[in-house]
Amino acid sequence: MKIALMDSGIGLLAATAAVRRLRPDADLVLSLDPDGMPWGPRTPEDLTARALAVAEAAAAHRPDALIIGCNTATVHALPTLRARLEPGIPVVGTVPAIKPAAAGGGPVAIWATPATTGSPYQRGLITDFADGVHVTEVPCFGLAEAVEHADETAIDAAVAAAAALTPEDVTTVVLGCTHYELVAERIRAAVQRPGFPPLVLHGSAGAVAAQALRRLGEQPAPRAATTGTLTVLLSSREGALPEAALTYAEGRLLKATTPAG
Repeated sequence: MKIALMDSGIGLLAATAAVRRLRPDADLVLSLDPDGMPWGPRTPEDLTARALAVAEAAAAHRPDALIIGCNTATVHALPTLRARLEPGIPVVGTVPAIKPAAAGGGPVAIWATPATTGSPYQRGLITDFADGVHVTEVPCFGLAEAVEHADETAIDAAVAAAAALTPEDVTTVVLGCTHYELVAERIRAAVQRPGFPPLVLHGSAGAVAAQALRRLGEQPAPRAATTGTLTVLLSSREGALPEAALTYAEGRLLKATTPAG
């Protein structure tokens, strides 16, 4: 089994690590776009064109499924990628985990990029899945970029700024950008209030990995032999994981669980 994942940068690491944990025997193809990142400021048309090029580079390696490891790319490019690749290659998008977060009753904060915060897309998810729950949309200025470059000082500053915009009574935080899952515990520490119940964080990586297996009719096999290979594409060129990826536990897991050679 071969599963491809795509993103402009290392935001796909969380979903990649989730796939690796569920199926250590699966071959992985990571398709990134260092030449075109970040995708967030691009027009929807330009972003879709970049995402399509990255997806087609992955598709050339004949994966059984493709995961879009990016919320923004899912919003703008999912229909185009599905039209181009399905049914031959199932395409799985990444959606913020608003539905399971709202099921807990709230209050809920959704941490997302400034472009996504307040967007019709996110507001639609809130209307559909969080009716009756108090939801605060929190724009996280510079956090995705700081995580991408493993800039510790900038991460701390961006997390602190977003935490300051998060109401004190929030019980649940939705990580509405895949990059944020890489610093989930730092977000938890910044938002957790003394004397309040433990904060609940909802990311998308586990659900996305499980959905990819379901689309393939496969079952999790976390105890399978660790034989899965790792191929990294950088704007269609074969390369290596960016150094910044190894700053995070998910990147180190991929390196540790990939056979040499």
